[in-house]
Amino acid sequence: MSANWLNDVVWDGQGLVPVIAQDADSGEVLMFAWMNREALERTAEGGEAIYWSRSRRKLWHKGEESGHTQKVREIRIDCDNDVILLKIEQKGGISCHTGRRSCFYQRLDAGHWQAIDAVIKDPSEIYK
Repeated sequence: MSANWLNDVVWDGQGLVPVIAQDADSGEVLMFAWMNREALERTAEGGEAIYWSRSRRKLWHKGEESGHTQKVREIRIDCDNDVILLKIEQKGGISCHTGRRSCFYQRLDAGHWQAIDAVIKDPSEIYK
């Protein structure tokens, strides 16, 4: 596959693009992350989500430790070519490192963030 399509992406000053991972069937937004050029190219080639970890400064194959990989069904780009949307199948039903289905498990309620989604699996059982 020719990687010319990568030139159409508007990368930020650090060479990154924001990425939203959405459940392909339900439409639920599961997580937000970043990709660099290599991560996006490898995701497109391999069919599983690979992100750029800003904290670790390295590529991160989602699920490499937990087994909760993301099978990519579709890759989309927004109208400004500066945000990527992955429509995915979340393996194991958990996308968040807190052991929840979605990273967006907190809701603003009366001026405080309240956890509204339950932990599916204790993170200490997921990450060794």
